[in-house]
Amino acid sequence: MANFKKRFLDWFWGRLPEGCASVGGQAVIEGVMMQGPKTIAVAVRKENGKIVYRKKPAPNPGAKYPILRIPLVRGVVSFFMSLINGMKILTDSAEMAGQEAEEPSKFEKKIAEIFHVKPDDVMMAFAIVLAVALSILLFFALPTGIETLLKRVIKNRLAINLLGGLTRMAVFLLYVFLVSRLKEIRRVFMYHGAEHKSIFCFESGEELTVENARKFTRFHPRCGTSFLVLVMLISILMFVLFGSDSSNLFVRLGSRLALLPLVAGVSYEVLKGLARAGDTPIVRALRWPGLMVQRITTAEPDDSMLEVALVSLKAALDMPNPLPPEQSAEDEGEQTAESEPADGTVQADEHKDLAE
Repeated sequence: MANFKKRFLDWFWGRLPEGCASVGGQAVIEGVMMQGPKTIAVAVRKENGKIVYRKKPAPNPGAKYPILRIPLVRGVVSFFMSLINGMKILTDSAEMAGQEAEEPSKFEKKIAEIFHVKPDDVMMAFAIVLAVALSILLFFALPTGIETLLKRVIKNRLAINLLGGLTRMAVFLLYVFLVSRLKEIRRVFMYHGAEHKSIFCFESGEELTVENARKFTRFHPRCGTSFLVLVMLISILMFVLFGSDSSNLFVRLGSRLALLPLVAGVSYEVLKGLARAGDTPIVRALRWPGLMVQRITTAEPDDSMLEVALVSLKAALDMPNPLPPEQSAEDEGEQTAESEPADGTVQADEHKDLAE
């Protein structure tokens, strides 16, 4: 009984078993972001072939506000933090890789001046708003509009919501497939595969080397792709149970948007539960849709990509000397420490290996 109580409380407060470290990641421009228990690291490969990385403390709002760690709430927090931080990390990775940043427009500079913020922050805010608006249009407004039209000829609520859900899934799969045809995105998907292989290598307890990581699968049950697939599937059930059945498009759409936090929270708990569940036929069946979509969103990486992913992972785990031995030896004697930038990021370039 005492053991059950401890396990329940550990689950409720999101505590990991002793000795277990949680690691997650994200593919970025020419590199990989990894988040360890205390540190976020981004590693990219520059055009000259050198790997560079940055580190900063991982945000932990649950430490200050324990309510953010409870079931359902933590899923919503994770969803929105991933959206906001993911966009900034993509921008940072492009800058680290040596790609020229887009110049803020006069309008964005004016907005920055009014609100006393950086023009780059205004650009980021606009990018996030645009991404959210596009997502709402494609994955909510369009399927809901189809549901509203179907309601004129179909009276069965379950059938209407099921068709709307299938439309949402079809739009999502088509969008991912079309994006995957872009050359630049294809490389990001290869780094996505490198991220998964590296995490599997760590979770297996093997030494973090390219040779060891190479043999693992690129499909991971905790992937964000699987999370989005679960959101699509669980939303069908949530909209049937709690969504409005109104014939008014805006009322119907509003109810679905209002339910999005609940859908995200439930999907997060299901994803985490499936990742830690045993390998039973039921668990495999529930994991299957997300793993199949990962065939689109991941690709087999080459060894140079695995090398970058492993540097990011080692840095996120606060391991010493995360850079490859040959690069560390080449840069030996040229390493200097700099003060931490205002954003809390620790930087390293081809002649610097900087630690917090």
